[in-house]
Amino acid sequence: MIALITGITGQDGSYLAEFLLEKGYEVHGMVRRSSSERFERIAHISDRLVLHQADLLDQFSIVSVLEAVGPDEVYNLAAQSFVPTSWKQPLLTGEFTALGVTRMLEAIRHVDSGIRFYQASSSEMFGKVRESPQNERTPFYPRSPYGVAKVYGHFITVNYRESYDLFAVSGILFNHESPRRGLEFVTRKVTHGAAAIHLDHARELPLGNLEARRDWGFAGDFVKAMWMMLRQDRAADYVIGTGATHSVRDLVEVAFSHLDLDWREHVVEDPAFLRPAEVDHLCADASEARQELGWEPTVGFEEMIRLMVDADVKRLELAK
Repeated sequence: MIALITGITGQDGSYLAEFLLEKGYEVHGMVRRSSSERFERIAHISDRLVLHQADLLDQFSIVSVLEAVGPDEVYNLAAQSFVPTSWKQPLLTGEFTALGVTRMLEAIRHVDSGIRFYQASSSEMFGKVRESPQNERTPFYPRSPYGVAKVYGHFITVNYRESYDLFAVSGILFNHESPRRGLEFVTRKVTHGAAAIHLDHARELPLGNLEARRDWGFAGDFVKAMWMMLRQDRAADYVIGTGATHSVRDLVEVAFSHLDLDWREHVVEDPAFLRPAEVDHLCADASEARQELGWEPTVGFEEMIRLMVDADVKRLELAK
């Protein structure tokens, strides 16, 4: 089996590449040309990957990669994925996160309509939630340009599946984290901040809304669900999440207590980090994924946060 992963240098892409290699796949990655190449997440498996330069903004480059690779499966994980940036760069977010999906689907339709396609949808599409927990039939109400763009990407995938009979699916993934998460995301911001304070590199950690609640799982578990979706006889979309929610305050407490720190002595609430429109509560009902795919999360919330804290302590110690 041959797989092509867009966004292979990101958190999910690196875990998915590892997982597929273990399954015996030939794994190719699509990467953008950049003045500063950042491949640290896949450095340990780089000799087992084939990377191709292409861009979701450039239709011809996508077609060229598909023709060169001849994949059985395409996992579209590339996007402008940081919610706060989507308010600062809403047009670019739309180009990558929304229209980029259309370009990939069009390329698949013309190069090889037998390719199985996975689209990375997001719980941010639920936004101002209409019901809790959220399942595959919960209406979307996105609260950021990122969420709006993801809704477009989700429905264009459904449209191409129904219009052209493509095997195209979307995984509506709730928040999933790991030691490979970017520093701009709140989980890594907290675990890195706690590690820095523990090592006397910092004294305080500014954060936004401590009461926002999320369904946080482990990225390594979630990429398995992506693969499982493409193993089915019928193309369908699935909600993937743990079904348990925690507040940012809970996250902070776990991270700081792991290092014997009192978070109240170091965390300060800063209005600069508040969203223009907040998403207050996300919780997954992943019962269909559990029943139909046989997927189950294996790493719990507290275990995951402790893994992230330990990894950040080690990083900072090595950086001395």
